[in-house]
Amino acid sequence: MTDTAASAEHGFAEQFGRRPAGVWSAPGRVNLIGEHTDYNDGFVFPFAIDRRTAVALADRDDRVVRVASTFSPETVEVHLDGLVPDAVSGWAAYPLGVVWALGEFGADLRHVRGVDLHIGSDVPIGAGLSSSAAIECAVALALDEHWGLGFDRATLAKVGRLAENRVVGAPTGIMDQSASLLGETDAGVFLDCRSLDADVIPLGFAEAGLSLLVIDTRVSHAHATGGYAARRASCEAGARALEVESLREVRVDDLDRARDLLDDETFRRVRHVVTENQRVLDTVRTLREHGPGAIGPLLDASHASMRDDFEISVPELDLAVETAQAHGAIGARMTGGGFGGSAIALVIDDLVPVITRAVREAFADHGHREPAIFPVHAAQGARRDA
Repeated sequence: MTDTAASAEHGFAEQFGRRPAGVWSAPGRVNLIGEHTDYNDGFVFPFAIDRRTAVALADRDDRVVRVASTFSPETVEVHLDGLVPDAVSGWAAYPLGVVWALGEFGADLRHVRGVDLHIGSDVPIGAGLSSSAAIECAVALALDEHWGLGFDRATLAKVGRLAENRVVGAPTGIMDQSASLLGETDAGVFLDCRSLDADVIPLGFAEAGLSLLVIDTRVSHAHATGGYAARRASCEAGARALEVESLREVRVDDLDRARDLLDDETFRRVRHVVTENQRVLDTVRTLREHGPGAIGPLLDASHASMRDDFEISVPELDLAVETAQAHGAIGARMTGGGFGGSAIALVIDDLVPVITRAVREAFADHGHREPAIFPVHAAQGARRDA
């Protein structure tokens, strides 16, 4: 059992005065490439990381669902008969939203007993590593198995997305939940967000002597705030103007026509999505044909597109990326929804301490808060731990 799972089990016993029936966990994710393409029916290439959220669970004698966690002193409870999207808010909207969404996908919640849940996590919150999807997927898998619902993992990913869209109020796509549920050790999840077809692609970082560093700027972001929603609205407006169902249907060689039809801001939003889709395809092909040491220019180009066309970077993210690049990173980019969060840098193992030191010094010189810098490894997706 991992430390996070053991912490959730211990926290459950302390909070509720009994042992849980089981412990399940799900990982956060790093998106290697493919940002803001998921809700445009495009391509993404994330991987599950070795930072996890665990949920300990046991039955109750009534129909109340009660949730507690290590990251909030609040215990929240709701009766299953009164569980609607507007009934919960705050952090509890993530786990309780999943309960509601399971019902929307066909689970008969009229005949299940209530449960107590205790959640613990070592996925940094607000760092762009999808701590929210880790909660949703751990809870979804736990309840699916405990209640005997029989949903497959693709459906559980949809459950998590619905919870986040309708209950939390964040207009995200399905990438994060898919990575958390489908991830495998030393591999990325190449996902077609239109068909939901997923291929597990070996990354080969360790074999190539490479490390993937996360640089958490400590600038917190939140998907439910306006910037993310505004970018999605721009993409939808661009698709309408181009008379396509989604930007997935627009190719790189269509961009000249798009420039004539769209205002400058909408065009740049569209250009990012269209070129980012192509970069995902190119990254998967390059990994297969040339290995991970050859993908650096695609990571760099992705960051430039997010900074200039999609305008979701912040000075701290740009500084992290530029400093890593200047000190020998193979490639670097911001990752996640933007407006804060983390950057990633693919680096030769021997340069990890060099780049770590350089980024910390650069942040200090610019008066920024000290970043958290740590390597991550592609890990197994959601599972039962105990």
